[in-house]
Amino acid sequence: MSVSAIIGGFSSYSKLRGSNDDDWVDRVNHLYTVIILVIFAIFISGGQYVGNPIECWCPAHFTGSYVAYTKSYCWVKNTYYIPMDNTIPVEHNNRSSEELTYYQWVPIILLFMAFLFKAPSILWRIFNSGSGLNLEKIVNMTTDTQIGSPDKREETLRHISVYMDRWLETHRQYHWNALIRARERVSKLCCFLCSKRDGTYLTGLYIFVKLVYVVNVICQFFLLNAFMGEWYNMYGMEVLSGLYNDHAWKDSPRFPKVTLCDFDIRQLNNIQRHTVQCVLPINLFNEKIFIFLWFWFVVVAVVTVANFGFWIWRVLFKMNRVRYIKKYLKLLDEVRGEEDKRFAKKFADQYLRDDGIFVLRLIGKNSNDILLSDLVSNLWKIYKSKPMIKKEYADDNNESHA
Repeated sequence: MSVSAIIGGFSSYSKLRGSNDDDWVDRVNHLYTVIILVIFAIFISGGQYVGNPIECWCPAHFTGSYVAYTKSYCWVKNTYYIPMDNTIPVEHNNRSSEELTYYQWVPIILLFMAFLFKAPSILWRIFNSGSGLNLEKIVNMTTDTQIGSPDKREETLRHISVYMDRWLETHRQYHWNALIRARERVSKLCCFLCSKRDGTYLTGLYIFVKLVYVVNVICQFFLLNAFMGEWYNMYGMEVLSGLYNDHAWKDSPRFPKVTLCDFDIRQLNNIQRHTVQCVLPINLFNEKIFIFLWFWFVVVAVVTVANFGFWIWRVLFKMNRVRYIKKYLKLLDEVRGEEDKRFAKKFADQYLRDDGIFVLRLIGKNSNDILLSDLVSNLWKIYKSKPMIKKEYADDNNESHA
């Protein structure tokens, strides 16, 4: 397989679908959560547009057309909930304050939420190509070698190593001035400058996308709180309290099945107001869906925030990248003395830098340690074979023997 095959880009469609150029927590957000939300949206849409989402108890003198009008009007207008034990307020303003405004829009809001969960992934797919590395292709090729023949595996890893070496060497500073030196010092402390020349573009972009995932999953609660009526934030606690008190599956004021509807009928100059009782079968499913979503979002929020903190810890402490590389070099017995340890540190800090380590981490998360060890070993051999490094390595060995 030629190096040019690695460099070849994908179509724009591949930026919208799932791939292996991220970790499992990202896929929980942009893949599994999106699938769940879309399935719920399709299910609720079927109940609304195929079945009868509302049935109303109409006066006896209403004919078939009157009944159809009543059902359509009450579905579109919004119904309101007054418990059976309570008296219906005389003032219509007090009735309108109890209106349920969400049930017609549930499929749309679920699809909008699905888009918000997918948006960070789209952002990552679009901008990571700016690094000059086809990250998705690299990870997929490495993953595919796990089930190939040993010869094909070695050849593929060799091509990937050569390609990564060209990428690492191409994106280095070739102009030096005070501004560049100052920026490099800052880049050594923080990778968030997103500079290709400083080896922090992919890492900084990925950390930013991780932050967007965190902000998105937290904002989902505020979005649903605004959509459902300013009570959704603690809805899961209410459900758990109901389970404890054996009230969980009784008629919920949050998702009432029996509601009321007011409408006026104009006959010549006379206006007649009617109040009818309606049943919303769709709320039986809405209730269970939003209970599940509350607990699912809590789990997703916890793992996303924890994962974001873990990646911050990896990036901010530079000793982590040296330790990460040494682990794989020691597995292959490539670090034998103090010179090797010192060059392993330079290999991680000056050759691979943040972006190189980041690519290796993604490959490791989507393959296995044996495969990653072989790839690190190939890059280590390429690094040691460079004329300047080879000379420096030989000089250090001569000094040690002397």
